[in-house]
Amino acid sequence: MSDSTTVESATGRPPRADKVATVQQIIAKLNDAEAVFVTEYRGLTVAQLAGIRLALRPNDAEYVVYKNTLAKLAIREAGFDSLDEFMVGPTALTFVKGDIAGAAKVLRDSAKALPALVVKGGVLGQTALSAADVAALADLPSRNELLAMFAGALQAPLVKTAGLLQALPRNFAYGLSALIEKQAA
Repeated sequence: MSDSTTVESATGRPPRADKVATVQQIIAKLNDAEAVFVTEYRGLTVAQLAGIRLALRPNDAEYVVYKNTLAKLAIREAGFDSLDEFMVGPTALTFVKGDIAGAAKVLRDSAKALPALVVKGGVLGQTALSAADVAALADLPSRNELLAMFAGALQAPLVKTAGLLQALPRNFAYGLSALIEKQAA
């Protein structure tokens, strides 16, 4: 079993079933996520971490802390080697299945409010992201904002056309009314 040998080679003794299961869980989350962000959380309280998790939930993102050794094994096995360099110190992984820009925004805003939270980088699909790239993603409009812009762009010509179509009979009625008043006078 390749999973067992990977965990065994890292620890020097037979793998524990729970560690193998954790590595498999991380691999599954890496493969399911559209993007993964890595943050350092040194100095944050449990309540602050819970606040970050809660803020990420509407974006279909999950903020999880794993042991670095297990996370590194999973990262290598899943083929996300670019994340390996970020796995130093107390790190957490944010797995994003939904709104990537929204999740990046939450992490950026949380890092502003909590200076102990440091966004290190991540991956988008198979593309490696630096901390600056994650910040640039945070500046993009969220999915809902993009959909609203698109709906507005579709609606604008229709509203303009409706206004023009309403103006024709209205102006005709004003003209007719003025003509009738002129004839009466």
